[in-house]
Amino acid sequence: MKILLIEDDLVIGRALLTVFKDEGHQVVWLRAASEVLQRLQAEDFDAVLLDLGLPDGDGNDLLLRMRNAGSKVPVLIITARDGLQDRLKGFNNGADDYLIKPFDIPELLVRLRAIVRRSSSGGDGEILWASGDLALEERRMRVTLAGTPVTLSKTEYSLLLALMKQSDRVLTRAELERRALPFSDGATLDVHISNLRKKIGDGHICTVRGVGYMMKQREKIG
Repeated sequence: MKILLIEDDLVIGRALLTVFKDEGHQVVWLRAASEVLQRLQAEDFDAVLLDLGLPDGDGNDLLLRMRNAGSKVPVLIITARDGLQDRLKGFNNGADDYLIKPFDIPELLVRLRAIVRRSSSGGDGEILWASGDLALEERRMRVTLAGTPVTLSKTEYSLLLALMKQSDRVLTRAELERRALPFSDGATLDVHISNLRKKIGDGHICTVRGVGYMMKQREKIG
């Protein structure tokens, strides 16, 4: 198993490095969020262990950027943050499991193997987000309109996924810019929304003046 360990604490990092090598796993250890996306693009990993308290950013923000960039690698969060809202935020941002520090090494190894096994077996099936005749297959990153494939840019896809996954509430301009525009070509949010509407039709994305945007409805299948 090839593991990407994202942990800034030297004591914990060295201990985990020793454990994983003793178990026969290959490990890449990073201590800063700024190094992660480039490493994920350059190499394939079976799993990521992610600490939330990083010196140059929050692990949850990093996780969200990973998922918005299209990374499907299983992620196990390891953190001292034990509140319910912290755990919910981690899962909502795309974590596969959440383990609170301090933890026992055998439990860590079992949870790690479990998320890799679920990922290898395809999990619980395809996740389909739908709004009328518009459908988004999340794992395949495939969008169709009335059964016809729709070609979107990475930014347009990230915007649509964010809106469809949380269509029961308004997403502010700041939220959408944070989730999708890091991958844009410099165009504004309004330009990307306009281009997205041209491709999927005007009947799906609603403008909430002075706040942001939202989808008209959502269904989750699978």
